[in-house]
Formats: sequence, structure tokens, C-alpha cells
Amino acid sequence: MGTVTLTINDRIVNCSSGMSILQAARQEGIKIPTLCDHPALEPIGACRLCLVEEKSGRLMAACVTPVAQGLVLRTDSERVLKHRRNIVRLLMAEHPESCLVCNKGNRCKLRSIAAELGIGETNLYPMPHPRTLEEANPFLVRDLSKCVLCGKCIRADHELVVVGAIDYNHRGFLSRPDTAHEKPLEQSTCTFCGTCVSLCPTGALSVKNAHYVGTPEREAPSVCGFCGIGCSLLLGIAGNGIVEINPADEPDTVNGPTLCIRGHFAHDFLQGGDRLRVPLIRENGDFVEASWDTALSRVAEGLWEIREKYGPQSIGFLGSSKCSNEENYLFQKLARGVFGTNNLDSGAFFSGRATLSEIREFDNRQWKAGLLKNLEQADLLFVVGADPSHSLPVLAYHLKRASRKGVPLVVIDPRKTELARFAHCWLPVTPGTDAMLLSGIAALFTGGKNFQENTGNVLVKGFDQYQKQLISLDLNEICRKTGVDEEVLGEVASLLSGKKPAFVVGRGILHQGAFNETLKALFNLALLTGSAGSKEPWLYVPTYENNEAGAWDMGVSPNTLPGGNAMDRKEVRKHWERAWNVMLSPDPGLNVIRMIQEAKKGNLKALYVMGENPLRSLPQQEYVNSALKKLEFLVVQDIVESETTRCADVILPGAAFCEKDGSFTNMEGRIQRFEAAVSPPGESRPDWDILDLLLKKMEKVAFSGSFEKLRREIAKLVPGYEDISSSAPGGRVRAEDFGNEMTFFPVQDPRSPEQSEEFPFTLILRSFRAHLGSGTRTSRSERIQESGWRGAVEISAEDAQKLGIQEGDRIRVESPNGAIERAVKIERGLSPGLVGVPRGFAQNDAINLVPLKDRRDPDFAGWITCPARVTVVTLEDRLKTEGD
Repeated sequence: MGTVTLTINDRIVNCSSGMSILQAARQEGIKIPTLCDHPALEPIGACRLCLVEEKSGRLMAACVTPVAQGLVLRTDSERVLKHRRNIVRLLMAEHPESCLVCNKGNRCKLRSIAAELGIGETNLYPMPHPRTLEEANPFLVRDLSKCVLCGKCIRADHELVVVGAIDYNHRGFLSRPDTAHEKPLEQSTCTFCGTCVSLCPTGALSVKNAHYVGTPEREAPSVCGFCGIGCSLLLGIAGNGIVEINPADEPDTVNGPTLCIRGHFAHDFLQGGDRLRVPLIRENGDFVEASWDTALSRVAEGLWEIREKYGPQSIGFLGSSKCSNEENYLFQKLARGVFGTNNLDSGAFFSGRATLSEIREFDNRQWKAGLLKNLEQADLLFVVGADPSHSLPVLAYHLKRASRKGVPLVVIDPRKTELARFAHCWLPVTPGTDAMLLSGIAALFTGGKNFQENTGNVLVKGFDQYQKQLISLDLNEICRKTGVDEEVLGEVASLLSGKKPAFVVGRGILHQGAFNETLKALFNLALLTGSAGSKEPWLYVPTYENNEAGAWDMGVSPNTLPGGNAMDRKEVRKHWERAWNVMLSPDPGLNVIRMIQEAKKGNLKALYVMGENPLRSLPQQEYVNSALKKLEFLVVQDIVESETTRCADVILPGAAFCEKDGSFTNMEGRIQRFEAAVSPPGESRPDWDILDLLLKKMEKVAFSGSFEKLRREIAKLVPGYEDISSSAPGGRVRAEDFGNEMTFFPVQDPRSPEQSEEFPFTLILRSFRAHLGSGTRTSRSERIQESGWRGAVEISAEDAQKLGIQEGDRIRVESPNGAIERAVKIERGLSPGLVGVPRGFAQNDAINLVPLKDRRDPDFAGWITCPARVTVVTLEDRLKTEGD
């Protein structure tokens, strides 16, 4: 774009030719009032408050008028001010006089603009427009008597979160933003992300809050403590409590002005009554309150006695994908440097983060995380085994906006996810056959084409052999086993021509039994198209917990040290031995599943759990419970009472993200620093402080120190964290550079998922947007509890008809591993033979349907699908169960 010169308020302004007058004025710090404009939304000129006067006397709306060479404008002429005042007077004449009791308070933009223009009384006849106050759902209140028809809520819904739940209804004085047929929001497609509330300039939309009324006393920036997107937040604070949460709405943040239902509404769990406030010690089977000195002495003595008696391998440490980078670094340093064990893991293991070690083997160059906003400029997008609309909604916003902008989207998933309706092609693959499907696409794409072996600076080998294997594939068999027509495969293959696709790979791949074969098939396809080998990031691996990536980077893993380097490499261990002045064990450690199994066998004697709830998040909860009870000593450090704290010998109360300083690393590799906004409740402490006190108690002074000292140590020693104080986005290297050659993997022999007459269905564990992971925190949210969502099991209309099941019936779902009972929902987009079960509900009982197996187990069948059968629960069955 060229440069344009114009004059605004006697000031010479140089700007790009594609800008609007409003944008040019903002660039120069010239304030023009507006109610309907937002930088993230397309301008529509609805409120007309941004009127400016051109030298000729022409009035124009600055938000929708492009700049032009030589324009001479006034934003504050008497004529402009007169029109603005009249517009505001008319708006206020229709507005209820309820400013003193309105939750928007001094943040109301209409009130602010009126004050700036000197308008108190309108001197107009009031035009009352009473409308019903709508507060049926537990998330937001709609008082449309305060609506100024700016259209921000509608445009946010359509342009930012791309849902389309609301639009303009009626005309004239009856006009209002509403759902189709004016149904309640809870009966619409609304996802309750709250973006409309954050952007509303008046009190027409507000957060429903049963415990606080009015404007927060102050606000503080922070980073969301739920999923791995790492949304920037603005915390509303009253007293020492968080009473409101909004997006920070700053430029270059991953979320902009958007959030999801969890980030906006579920943080009310922080004010719950089951927050841990004092250290607790088990005495004669009961918990008693203790001082920090007493509790930490018990921890230090208990762990050290077991180490001395049984050796370092008898102790395990389960760190947290929810705690900060600093805390995870210190935690693994405690495990390795003080207790000499590599039995170390975090919730990132079960979230599929360990798969990055396999990806590193595939792409032996530097693997980089990509910025989510780059997805909107991709050539082509593949979403494979991911349902981000529920698991990571902000990621879904980026993908839907990409589709809206014309980027072809291919969704590969057994279920017709919400993202599928935005897809150019949806491939309803049979669970477990993704590798076959990807190889079939590669075979159709390759055909007789020549392959360029030099891709950029990378030499790619093995194409001839790979192509021979593709030619030998039986496409009819692939189509039969995957359940996808060859015509659809051909359409996807044609989309690949001349494009370098980006791949978003979710739990549907990372948690399946054939995850290794599928990743290799996907990598081969990326090599064929030139995505793998290019300088641009091509693989997006979602992180499902807020600091899953950071925990991995900090070395909370049984086989990698901080920075992601393998601990079996002698030179890597030597580096850290010199840094910490200790000897590190070369013995491989146990992951979380192996720790539970060894505890059950009696070999693991003690476990220190920080910020995790394995008794709710791991499969086979009864087995896990019995394993934890066999431990001689269990320490649990957390912020809330949980299933796991009830088994502990010592409970240490930690602090939530908003109550401490630290940093998180999101799925982009964006390192985001945050500071305490409120103080921890009771005597609870930041987790790094608890670990520091424990180190001092154990006389390991060299390992302890101030928070800033800890942060400087990370910056000095951990690659990619040289400037941990920076919040610069993305592109951070996650692995070493091992060379510039890549090789095609052999095509794996197609294998079909096992089916049996006893278990004729395939069950799929799925995410639900209201809950994160196992639901330890989100299930404590009052708003989520009041929503009425109970995690209904989804079956197809065809299967419901065969089984004589009606919507809302109670059914029993059984697998070889466990059983659950829930109400049923008939899902029209679900293929026959599939059963969808949401996680997080009913103490996360659905996780018991899959086995507690490690990826390395020869019979590992995955953590996301399993064979199942469905039966109707009759009234007689229910009465019998209640009687038992």
C-alpha cells in the first residue's frame, strides 16, 4: 500500500492508503468517540458518533470512510459536536435512568461520552422502551432496554467466534439482537464464550454474579489458568477476591477480545469453599491443622527416610502442567538434585505431550511451534483428530476465521464436530484407521508425479521406495476400512496440489493405539507437499493444560532434562551436573502410569504430587486409589481439596495463578509472565515458595533462593528461555538441530480396529467446552454446576431406533474396563456404531472406560476409544441399584 498525507485538526498525518480516517486518527493519538467500533471488527458506521467534518463542510463517518490524499478534516468542529450531542441525547432519551445500579458503572461508554460532551439532562421527552430482563442461564444477563444497537455483540458472534447464534431481529423501535425465533440463548448455538459481554459498551449485557454487584474496585492483567492457549486476561478485583474476568483485549495477544466459557465464567471456583488454606497432617487417620514448619519437617523427614531405606527409585514426583515454569523447574531440581530420582512426570504425559519426542525423531531439524494467527493465512488446513471447539475454543476461532477467509479446511474425525460444518471436506474416518486414510490420500496425490528431493535446505530421502509402497496399496480396501469414499479422498488429494498444508493434530491421534503409525503417515504427507522441510511451522500440537508445554520444557519428564534434551546423553547430563553441582542418575525414570503400577506392586514407597489430581484424571480410578493407599508416604500440594488430597499424609496448600508471580508457556511457545493480583487465601503459599522452604528445611541452601534468582537461573540454563521476562510471541525452538536430512517412513500395513459381538460399539471419549480435562477445577464452578449440563452420552439416530432408545433415557455404557450410566442424547451427526462420552462429568467416571496402559505396552489400545456395548437402564434396574 502507498502512503497518504492528510490533515486532521491542523496536524499533518501520514498513513497507509488502506486505512480509515478513524484508524489514521488513532494512529496519531487523536481521539474520536465511537460506540460501535472495535479494531477487531469490521466497521459498519452504526452509531455515527465518529462523524468528522471535511473542509468542504461534508460530514462523514470516520470508521467507514477511507483516507484520501489531501483531505483536511476537523474532529471537533462546532457542527460535529452539535451532531454528536444530538445523537447522544437521543440515545439517552431511550436509555433507562439506572446508572447508579448498573453493573457497567463508570465503564459505560455511553455515559463516558455523554460526560465528555457535557450532557447531563437530555431536555427531550423520554422514550422508555421496557424489555424483559433475561437471566435464565447462569452465565450472563441481558437487559436490552440498555441496548444502543451498536451491533458489536452480533459482529463478535459472526466475525470473531464465528458461531452465528444471534443477529438483528425486527425493525425500528422493536429492533434488537436476538437468537433465531427469539429462543433463549441456552436453546441456541451460543457457546457462552462471553465475548459479547466484554465488547458491549453499555450494561445491556453483563456477567451474572450471585456474590458481587457493581464495578470491580480495580483491575489487573494476568494469563488464563485453564487450557494451553494462554489467553491474556483482565481480572476484576474487589477486596481480595476475583469478581470478574474479561479478555485483556491487547494487540498481539493470542486471544484478542475473545475468551471461552471456562476462561470467562469458570474462574469462580477460586472463591469456592473447598480451597485449601492451611497445611494438614494425617494423625490417627484424620487430618489436623499444622504450622508450615511442622508440615515441612514431616515432608522432609518422611521422604528422606524412605530414600535412605529403599533408595532413590522408591520415590516419585508428579509435577504439574498447571503450575508455573519456575515452580516446575524447582520441582524437578528437587527430585533429581536432592533425592536423585528420575521418577518424574506431570499431567502433560496423559495429555499427549510425550508425543513431541516422537515428532522430534520424525523432523530431525529444529521443530518450532507456530503462531495461531498464522493459521488464518495458511494455504490449506488439516484438522486431524481434534475438536477444538470444545477443548481449545480460541484455536477453533482461528480455524473458523481461516475458513471464513477462504482457506480450505479438511476435518478428519469420526464425529461430525462443530468444525466440520466449516470444512471443505469432512472425512468421517473409522476410529483407529487414520494412518490408512492419510496413506490413501498420499497415494492419490502422488500418482505419477515427480518428487523434488531437495526441499529448501533439506534433503529428503526414500521417496522411490515410498512411492512403490503407495502404488501397491489397495484403495478399495482402504476406503472400506476407513469408511471414506474414494471420491472424497480424491477431492482432498486435489486440494493438496500446489499447497503446503498446516496440520492441527489432536487427542484423537495422540491418544489412539496406532498413534505412532498415524504420525508417520502424516509426516510422509507433509514431506510430499513440502510442508515438512519448509522454514514455516507446519505442525500444531494442542496443549490441553495451561502450562503443559512449560512443564515439559522445564524437564518435568522421566527421560528429558530442562530444555527438552534426552537425559540418556552423557554430555547433556554433564551440563546440568556442573550447573547444579550434583551427580545425576543416568537411570531412566518412571512415567506417571508406571509410578502408579509400581506403587500398586509395593515398589514405589513415596509420592510427591504438586498441582495434579491423578485419582480423578487417570483411568481405572479404583486401581489408582488402591495404589496410592499402598504408599508409605504421600504428599499432595494443591489449591483445592480433591480425590487425591483425601489419600495424602501431608497436604500443602498452594496458590492459584492469580495469587502468585510466574510464567506460563502456551502451545505457540509464547512465554507469558504474570504477577499476583490478590493474595492467597489463609496461610496458603505460592508453590515455588513451598518448595523453597522445603529445600531450606533440608539444608539445601544452594538450591533455594529468591524468586528472581530462580528466574535468572532458568534464563541462563534453559534454551529458549533466555528472556523469560519477555512475552514475545511464538516460534521458540523446542528441540535441537540434528541435521538437514529427512526420510520417508515405510507405509505401515493397514490394520483394522478390533470389534466383537460382545462389544459392538466403538466408544469415543470427547471434550466438552465447560470442562477442562478431568474437571477438577471446572466442576467446582457454581456457574458450570448450575448450567444443567450432565454429560449426556451421544448415540446416532439409527442406533437409538434399533435399541428403542428415546432422547433423555438413561443408558448403561460398558467396556471391557468399566461401566457408566448417564442420560442419552441422540446426535444426528454421529455415524452408526459410535458412542460419544464427554469427559469431566460425574467425577470423570468416563475415564474408567479405557485401560490404564502405557504407550510402550504391547497391548496399548489408546486412551480415547474402546469397544463398548449399550443397554437401556429400566426403572426396575434403577430401583435395584438404589436398593443395593
